[in-house]
Amino acid sequence: MTPAHIGRIVRAARKSQGLRQDQLAGAAGVGVRFLSELESGKTTVQLGKALHVLRTLGCSVRIVPPGR
Repeated sequence: MTPAHIGRIVRAARKSQGLRQDQLAGAAGVGVRFLSELESGKTTVQLGKALHVLRTLGCSVRIVPPGR
């Protein structure tokens, strides 16, 4: 999983729900610039905001510790 991959997932989920960037940004409480950078795969976006955008879209994140 890379920032670029996460960005592609966010963009695809947003578009499949018929949302513009400004609409999703408003619903998630983030700026359009942040959302644009997230969708572009910027490596330095804030994790908490990125997770909130994913939750707003109905996405889930699963982290599996080593050895599981």
